Amino acid sequence: MLTPPGRKFARRKAIRVAFLLLAWCAAGQFIPAGALRAQQKDLTVSAAVSLKDALDEIGPPFTAQQGVALHFNLGASGTLQQQIVQGAPVDVYISASPDQMDALAKQDFLLGGTRQDLVRNSIVLIVPVSGASSVTGFKDLTKADVKFVAIGEPQTVPAGRYAQEVLTHFGLYDSLKPKFVFGKDVRSVLTYVASGNADAGIVYSTDAKTSEEIKVVASAPEDSHSPVIYPVAVIKSSKNADAAKSLVAFLLSAKAQAIFQKYGFAPAH
Repeated sequence: MLTPPGRKFARRKAIRVAFLLLAWCAAGQFIPAGALRAQQKDLTVSAAVSLKDALDEIGPPFTAQQGVALHFNLGASGTLQQQIVQGAPVDVYISASPDQMDALAKQDFLLGGTRQDLVRNSIVLIVPVSGASSVTGFKDLTKADVKFVAIGEPQTVPAGRYAQEVLTHFGLYDSLKPKFVFGKDVRSVLTYVASGNADAGIVYSTDAKTSEEIKVVASAPEDSHSPVIYPVAVIKSSKNADAAKSLVAFLLSAKAQAIFQKYGFAPAH
């Protein structure tokens, strides 16, 4: 008689658990209460794509410490925010701007007392390494030989909104509209410039560090845009709220903060 698929899966899972128990006993190791349950937990972390490299390095030590696997859903903060509103199963959210987190807070999507400011970033102007660019500052973007300027979509990409603020500060935004090439996230903007499909672009300083195909020609003055703060919070609908809180605490720890700083982020405070 054929074994039903559900029963076969349950049997295989039981065998794996039994094997793990035997292996631990053979090694003379004590199994802490709830250790196996912890190993079966995982967390979905929706985070701004500009955090990718830092999070890739932070994830393994957290998993080793807590026995909780992390699954990163990376993208534009506005897009990730809308996914949460639409019911996406997310445990922890990290945005590249307080605006998206504020919107979720107003709609009661955040678990009370878990929101924290995580890190800070800065805004830079980049051009391709290849070719002789005449761009040395933001005002040079109006030059005739600058055909395409890449920025994030201001409505969904915080880097795009910061770019809009910087260009407005310099009185350039409206005049540059015909030149804009909009990216779905900040890494798309970086790719446009690195590939030569845009003559210049505005990204975070941390993203600029990830590519040898671009160079930074100017940094945006701090008073030209809102502070680039990345808040983090546990989502109220999380099925693993305790593990999610542990992750937030870990992200704020000295160990994780050192990794963020390694990739160019500054302390939030």
